[in-house]
Amino acid sequence: MRAVLIVNPQATATTPAGRDVLAHALASQVKLDVVETDYRGHAMTVARAAACDDIDLVVAHGGDGTVNEVVNGLLAVTGGRPGSHSSAPMLGVVPGGSANVFARALGLPRDPVEATHHLLNALEQGRSRQVGLGRADGRWFTFNAGMGWDADVVAAVDQRRGKRTSPSLYLRTAVRCYLRPPHGHPELTVQVPGEEPATVRTAFVSNTDPWSYLGPRPVHLNNTCSFDTGLGLFALTRLGLPTVLRHTRQALRRRGEQRGRRLVRHDDLSIVGITAPSPVNLQVDGDLVGQRTHVEFVSVPRALTVAV
Repeated sequence: MRAVLIVNPQATATTPAGRDVLAHALASQVKLDVVETDYRGHAMTVARAAACDDIDLVVAHGGDGTVNEVVNGLLAVTGGRPGSHSSAPMLGVVPGGSANVFARALGLPRDPVEATHHLLNALEQGRSRQVGLGRADGRWFTFNAGMGWDADVVAAVDQRRGKRTSPSLYLRTAVRCYLRPPHGHPELTVQVPGEEPATVRTAFVSNTDPWSYLGPRPVHLNNTCSFDTGLGLFALTRLGLPTVLRHTRQALRRRGEQRGRRLVRHDDLSIVGITAPSPVNLQVDGDLVGQRTHVEFVSVPRALTVAV
């Protein structure tokens, strides 16, 4: 088996020693090349080259941003077709970031050393699964995407790249963006199959549950969403403080059931369209993509094979 290990040395929980242990362990089972990323987008470029070179396995060691880049590189040659998992290299993930939402949703260990052993056992025993993914304006996402408030938070954190990200940083930034939204709270129009268009103030799109994590606590927006179903939509028609606090409490409960008069929620969707009157921020997997006035979020079943 030919493999490439892509390491983001700037990720929160990656260290040179951990990289060496991981590389040594993988090299005992596969023919391995190791690449450390130097700039944003580097992991995508390396993963795309690996896919074109018919590499069997690409391992991402970093945070969710690194995983997202690797996934977009691996699937650049598939054209976004459902069931295209067999035409791309298998993905392996060793968490190295602060949240590691995709890895945790797959049930992988958070500790990099434990995750390495888990990956080696999966390779030895041939364990893998096909996962469905989402696409937003041509960009693949593994666990969530959004327009409005959450994307503004991502944009604000992105401007503080020199500061180590943490749950407290995201929480403080979320409060600041709520109180002083950089683009206001523009009306967004959401369209899902079989329903009349709805006007909302913020929209979250999920590819699995939890939507994210606040430290150790999962954040549930669409609690029946999974890698085996379509997309989930969670949107609020108003952002008054009582509404926000109510749904925040519901999101942090163990069962994660969401109810409310200001809530627009759908599960297992094949497509979600969101339109804004002026450009608003778009985020995928916690990375800022840019500003858009219209985005179609599409569910792609069985898009990728992951070693689990």
